[in-house]
Amino acid sequence: MSAMRMHPGEVDLDAGPVGRLVAGRFPRWAGLPVERLRSSGTENAMFRLGSDLVVRLPRHPGAVEGVAHEQRWLPRLGPLLPFAVPEPLGRGGPGEGFPWPWSVYRWLDGSNPVVGALDDPEPLARDLAAFVTALRGIDAAGGPVCHRGVPLASRDAPTREAIARLAGRIDTAAVTDLWEEALEVPEYAGAPVWAHGDLSPGNVLVDGGRLTAVIDFGSAGVGDPAVDLIVAWNLLPAEVRGTFRTAVGADEAQWARGRGWALSVSLIQLPYYWDTNPPLAANSRHVIKEMLAERG
Repeated sequence: MSAMRMHPGEVDLDAGPVGRLVAGRFPRWAGLPVERLRSSGTENAMFRLGSDLVVRLPRHPGAVEGVAHEQRWLPRLGPLLPFAVPEPLGRGGPGEGFPWPWSVYRWLDGSNPVVGALDDPEPLARDLAAFVTALRGIDAAGGPVCHRGVPLASRDAPTREAIARLAGRIDTAAVTDLWEEALEVPEYAGAPVWAHGDLSPGNVLVDGGRLTAVIDFGSAGVGDPAVDLIVAWNLLPAEVRGTFRTAVGADEAQWARGRGWALSVSLIQLPYYWDTNPPLAANSRHVIKEMLAERG
């Protein structure tokens, strides 16, 4: 099975070479069945290995740094969080025509929630708030900078470029107004804290409507905690956003910065993935629609 190429330098991956990679580096897992997992993710390919393991391989050069990042920081963060996160069990290297490092993790049960189809979203809102609060409470000393934990103004040029590319497809005047309002919000002036950086439906696992795990910590780092509020718009319905906001303790400025981050991420993703990744494009359109509805 080949992966659709969406990034420069992206490689095709299928189960055969992945199985041989695993056998060459970890003989104890040789012979376990390898199954490619369907995902809307753009950074890594995932293969289930036997019943208890998963292999995660970067799909393009820009995702390679995340391998070492997760190997270093997940063992520190995981034990301090109230929900499961990926547990690195091994690190592999190039081989079988694959040029980069890769990881083996313990398998995590659960499935991605379906936006707009949450039967009882309030408990999930509280679970997500508990995860964000616990992550923020971890000692940030020595932590890496979260590239999405920086001032929103640093996103101005690419966000406006994306808006221009979306002319005729969305209400560009309305979203420009929303973006300019976000830029007027005071910057974060507190101490840097830990943030996941990409808290989206594809990185959340649920069972019975409750949060079981959060995955993909390649963007995790320290900075403005507002970035993790994006989940209020990319996953949670309007009727429980207040529950999430209260539980996570976001004041007006933090909430507004979180809204700005959700808007910027969605606007930049939308033209890039419009034709190549329908699930991501659909979620971006959903976020924009939700924000315009809030504005009235």
